[in-house]
Amino acid sequence: MTDTLPEAQATPGPVAGPGLVGKKKRRKPILPDRVRRVGLPYLLLLPALLFELLIHMIPMVVGIFMAFKELTQFYIRNWGQAPWAGLDNFKLAVDFDKPVGEALLHSFWVTCAFCVLAVAFCWLIGVAAAIFLQDNFKGRGFLRALFLTPYALPIYAAVITWNFMLQHDNGMVNHVLHDQLHLTDERSFWLIGNNSFISLVVVAVWKTWPFAFLIVMAALQNIPKDLYEAAALDGAGTWQQIRKITLPSLRPVNQVLVLVLFLWTFNDFNTPYLLFGDSAPKNADLISIHIYQSSFVTWNFGTGSAMSVLLLLFLLVVTGLYLFFTSRKKGSDV
Repeated sequence: MTDTLPEAQATPGPVAGPGLVGKKKRRKPILPDRVRRVGLPYLLLLPALLFELLIHMIPMVVGIFMAFKELTQFYIRNWGQAPWAGLDNFKLAVDFDKPVGEALLHSFWVTCAFCVLAVAFCWLIGVAAAIFLQDNFKGRGFLRALFLTPYALPIYAAVITWNFMLQHDNGMVNHVLHDQLHLTDERSFWLIGNNSFISLVVVAVWKTWPFAFLIVMAALQNIPKDLYEAAALDGAGTWQQIRKITLPSLRPVNQVLVLVLFLWTFNDFNTPYLLFGDSAPKNADLISIHIYQSSFVTWNFGTGSAMSVLLLLFLLVVTGLYLFFTSRKKGSDV
């Protein structure tokens, strides 16, 4: 009779103990940990850096180089052979006693007035709408979607629609104001003359204020509601809560928001170009469309590039001063 061992008494196989686990071969990484940890962020940023280099940096360097060349329509086919102009293009642009400099200065002041009004109204309407929609009520989601519609529309479709609405003969604006409400004695010209500046500001505010509304509405979510409840218990009204809690809490967001709105508005080209074409009225001659006319209408790319460089320097100086004073004020508050 064959002796058999019970299953429980069978000779156990080799059990992996701590020593065997420790001796297990580890797969070496392809790259050292330090190289992978330091180089991975740069590797992920590489596509964005390449696109930034190709789309912005190289054209900007070429534009700066063109500002020092006497580049006119006679050298378009081989602009590298254009004579060297040095600082002549810049001197011509800043000589305010001559037609070129005088027109550039007028365009600069028009752009400053347009930027101040557009940024102020965009911020004011955006903040007011965001505060109004902070509380829960029926229909709040619909109003949020409705308010974001101008920002979601393609800019070309939105501004061209405004162009049709502001037409003199068959525009909806004149039809409502003159034919239905009888607020004007006659149909107004909204795309020429003095009214062109008003039309430009209205269209720019209409398409930009939802961005301010979106940013402020997101920032309001970070303000604790306990502050409002405590202020209400202390007898603070709605306006006091806005002045003492909401606006101070939104200060860091508003600093960035105003800067972004300023840069977008001061450089705005699509709105005046789609609204007025390549020949904007004098009262709505923004500096962006003025540089375009100087470059692509008169075919004087050297002078147009010099104006672009001056605009870039102005925006850099204003941005630097703004960041310096806002950060200084923030440090003093702390």
